[in-house]
Order: sequence, then C-alpha cells, then structure tokens
Amino acid sequence: MTTIGIIGAGHIGSQIARAAITSGYDVVISNSRGPETLTDLIAELGPKATAGTPTQAAEAGDFVIVTVPMGAISSIPVEALAGKNVIDTNNYYWERDGHIEELDNATETVTGLLQRHLPTSKVVKGFNAIRFDHITTEGKPAGTPGRRALSAAGDHPEAKKILIDLYDALGFDTVDVGGLSESWRVDRDQPAYGAQEDVAGLTAKIAAGTRTTTSK
Repeated sequence: MTTIGIIGAGHIGSQIARAAITSGYDVVISNSRGPETLTDLIAELGPKATAGTPTQAAEAGDFVIVTVPMGAISSIPVEALAGKNVIDTNNYYWERDGHIEELDNATETVTGLLQRHLPTSKVVKGFNAIRFDHITTEGKPAGTPGRRALSAAGDHPEAKKILIDLYDALGFDTVDVGGLSESWRVDRDQPAYGAQEDVAGLTAKIAAGTRTTTSK
C-alpha cells in the first residue's frame, strides 16, 4: 500500500491524514515539535499512521505532502525529498508570514518558492483552496453529479497525476490549472479560492482570476 509522508500536522495535514487512511493509505506524519507531541493524533488515526520527524516522513513517503506556514519552508528537508513528488498546500498570508517581496510584487508564486527550495523534487500545488474540514466531509464517489472539484498546478506530470489520483481517492474531481506560473489563480483572494464547485464551475472561477500586487 502507498505510504504518504506528511510534513505538518495542523488543520490541513491532520485532515488529509484522516481522509487518506479512510481511503486505504498508510501515513507517516510529522510536525516541528517532535513525534512525541503527536501521540493523541496517532492514537486517533490508528495502526495505519506513524509519527516521525520531518526527515523521517520525507524518507518514508512514496510521495510527500508539505503543509507548513511560509516561514517554515526553509526547514523542509531537501536531501530527504530529492527526486520525490511533493504536494504543497501552502497559502501566503502576509499578516501571518510577513511580507515576501517576490509574492507581493507577483514575480513568484507560493509553490514556486517551495520548488526553488527543493530543486531536485517535483512539486505540485494542491489542497490549498479547500477549507480543512471539508477534506473529510465533502468527498463523493466518482461519477456523482456535481462532485466537487479541486485544483492542481505544477510543472511535472508525474506529480500532478499523483495529486489527481489522491483527489479521486478522497472523493474529488480535478481541474488542471497548468504550470506553477499559473498557480496564483487558486490563491487567496482569487475567485477560485475556497470555491465549492464542480469541474465546470471551478474552471470558470479559475479563468476569472486576476493577478495583482500586494500593498504593504
């Protein structure tokens, strides 16, 4: 069975772990405070879940989900993720993260910064535009009319296919946004951010996006 490494055990990471285990995946999950702080979560998740350090989660995962604040990107293990497919769930909140010039002036993207930090990994953006509690409550079987769609953006087809397959396993369709250069279309304050839409509806909202700079 496929093992997912999860770096970050907050709202998004823990919910993906719950949904993934329900769908048959194994999970190795980590946070910045150490495996011993995840005892209660592991007890809830059951025998298909293991706690580890970020490096252990990176090494154990057949693919890895990075779900940490922008300020923690520099702590993501580079060597342990070399050659691996990585799903990035991050969003830029300057109020929380502090201003990042390349994002403020729209010359870089959130996931583009993680890809730059992980030059030998294949990084794709996903799960960033869904409310965390919806991950375990809104999934529907394939073919269900009106099935909710989530977005995928990345430059590596293999990584994008892994994300699409994970979405499907968890009960969601996919809209392919394109490469990382287009991933801003599902960022905060864009029409597609948080949109509860099927494929057609989400496609329209992605197309309606307008990239702007951030005032300081």
